[in-house]
Amino acid sequence: MSHLHPQTAIFSPSVARAAASTAKDWSYVDNWLKTRCAGVRTVPKFERNPDTLRALLALASHNEAVDEERHQLAQLEKAALDEVKAADAAKDAARQAQQQGTVKGELVADDILDAIEENLTREGRTALDAMARMAVELGMAFPTSETLGARYVELQAKVFELEQTLDRVALLQKYLDRESRTMDGFIQDARGPEYRPAADLAKQNLDLQRQIKTMSAKLPEIGQQLAALEKSVAIPNLTVEHVKKDEDAYLDLLATKKELDAQAKAFAGLPPDVEAARVELEALRAQLRDATARRDAIFEGLVERESPVKTRRRP
Repeated sequence: MSHLHPQTAIFSPSVARAAASTAKDWSYVDNWLKTRCAGVRTVPKFERNPDTLRALLALASHNEAVDEERHQLAQLEKAALDEVKAADAAKDAARQAQQQGTVKGELVADDILDAIEENLTREGRTALDAMARMAVELGMAFPTSETLGARYVELQAKVFELEQTLDRVALLQKYLDRESRTMDGFIQDARGPEYRPAADLAKQNLDLQRQIKTMSAKLPEIGQQLAALEKSVAIPNLTVEHVKKDEDAYLDLLATKKELDAQAKAFAGLPPDVEAARVELEALRAQLRDATARRDAIFEGLVERESPVKTRRRP
């Protein structure tokens, strides 16, 4: 509401609340500038606009957040320093107590470790340093010889896999180099006189391009002719039902053909002449009748021979 004159009366409650909020924000900004900038007391009137107010409010909020973070960090550093001082004081007190005869376990452990470290041989000191560096590299807080050995074996396995991968990559690189040399040789041979293109290759290319253009120009006309032919011929639209009916009819004809082939097979061997075939058929029928009569006679004789003789009774 900085655009309104100070003597302007505000009759709207919402406008009045907005004006009060804006005045409160400017008061907060002015106070913040006074605390941060010694030579600045207030913002000039020509700079009092909503954009300047939003920018100054954002800057003040960010500055206060940073100050709060710095204050918390200072408190944490002070607390850590106090803990360190307390630990040093406790350690000094423990040492004084140790000198007085009250020995504690931690001081004893520290003294034992110091004594062990001082009395280590050169090989032992080297091994201990190697284990410590390895634990630091692996990020292990409480290392043991077993865990370090297991991790060492895992690293050795990974190194072996990487070496194998490098060998395969080197082999592939050799193969690619050999194929590249072979292709270079082919290219050099292709540049020789025996691989030169024909002298009229350009002319052939032009002729082919001319033919392609001619055929491409004829494609729309051919398409129109094909469409007109389809309309005149009236090609039926085939469906699955039509194909199924045609297939059934074909299967029926095939079954009929098989039956006729079986019937015609009985007349195989007959002469092609109709009269000669009829004569031969009659002869075969006569042979069939003779064979049938002979069979009946033999059967009747067999029946009479095997039947018992019946005696007649006298009256």
